[in-house]
Amino acid sequence: MKLKLPTFLSSYGFSITLIISLFIGTLLGIIFKQDAAVLKPFGDIFLNLLFTAIIPLVFFSISSSVAGITNVGRLGKIIFSMLLIFILTGIIASVVMIIGVTVYPPATGVVINFGTEFTPQPLTVSEQIVKALTTPDFADILSKKNMLALIIFSVLIGLATSTAGEKGKFFSDFLSSGNSVMTKMISFIMYYAPIGLCAYFAYLIGISGEKLLGSYARVMILYFPVAILYFFIAFSIYVTISAGNNGLRKFWRNIIPPSLIALATGSSIATIPSNLQAADKIGVPKEIREVIIPIGATMHMEGSCLAAVLKIAFLFGIFNMNFAGTETILTALGIALLTGIVVSGIPGGGTIGELMIISFYGFPPEVFPIIMMIGTIVDAPATMVNAVGDNVSSIMVARIMEGKHWIK
Repeated sequence: MKLKLPTFLSSYGFSITLIISLFIGTLLGIIFKQDAAVLKPFGDIFLNLLFTAIIPLVFFSISSSVAGITNVGRLGKIIFSMLLIFILTGIIASVVMIIGVTVYPPATGVVINFGTEFTPQPLTVSEQIVKALTTPDFADILSKKNMLALIIFSVLIGLATSTAGEKGKFFSDFLSSGNSVMTKMISFIMYYAPIGLCAYFAYLIGISGEKLLGSYARVMILYFPVAILYFFIAFSIYVTISAGNNGLRKFWRNIIPPSLIALATGSSIATIPSNLQAADKIGVPKEIREVIIPIGATMHMEGSCLAAVLKIAFLFGIFNMNFAGTETILTALGIALLTGIVVSGIPGGGTIGELMIISFYGFPPEVFPIIMMIGTIVDAPATMVNAVGDNVSSIMVARIMEGKHWIK
């Protein structure tokens, strides 16, 4: 497949710009050391703008998406099977990365002083569930500290709007319009991202030195092999169980084009046509592939589940917290699933997922650029796993719907 340069730049241009800004900020931090702290206000401006806009963005994007759901009753069994597969594969992907970060911690020896004392709160199940899912007052739901509660509230608003029928149409149009406005506003703010991130990373490198850079190297050393192994081993196992050796041969014979498109564009959406064509050649029934692959492109992200666990473990490392214990692991697993399946399907889902990680654990907001850059670093392999995982899911659902000998 020939990759046109303009297509590559339009897909990865912003990520490349962010990486360049990181590089420049790193050089400034190394050169000026503690004096680089003078640049911190420029980074704070970016964070403040983003945090101010993210709350209305989350509300409008989720509520408008849910409000736009139409009748899927006829496809109930396919949808139910699809959701089961999405959750199962998301859990497996998250567990794989949990094992990875346990064997090879991504932020060993890096402790960053943000100028404020951070004391992690013990995550007792009963208290944390109530605190995470609800707030005692409406005003509290408008805080970035209660991101999950805001997501649940937004889903409920969307459901209420959808079930209100004709009476809710005006409000549905308002939610859709608000979503468009906030998405445009975020795009304006992101024009400042290279400057803000450059300034903030100059500050971070200036106060923490090269240890932080070493941790990003560890992130790549950990994520890339884990993602590649998951791509070849886990997907082969799923397909063999669902379609036998014949299905496995057909899968690998036809899955290369979607894989390359995912790597080249950094977009699961962009792989939909190629993924549908590959699923057709593999033999996935039309009504299954044409439902699961488009939906999966927006709400099934195994690569994002891998990345979410990595981000959580990274933050635990820089705050010298122990990433172990049943409650810690189960909480990380739940957040990874929300990030990779629920939140990923809305505009700005990656950013919202990162903010949810920060707010759920109570990390200081200053860590946002750190895990945002992790998302940029792992974007290409994560997108490939996300996109091809949709095709694999369609094969698994076909096995459930059509029986053991469905493939010819």
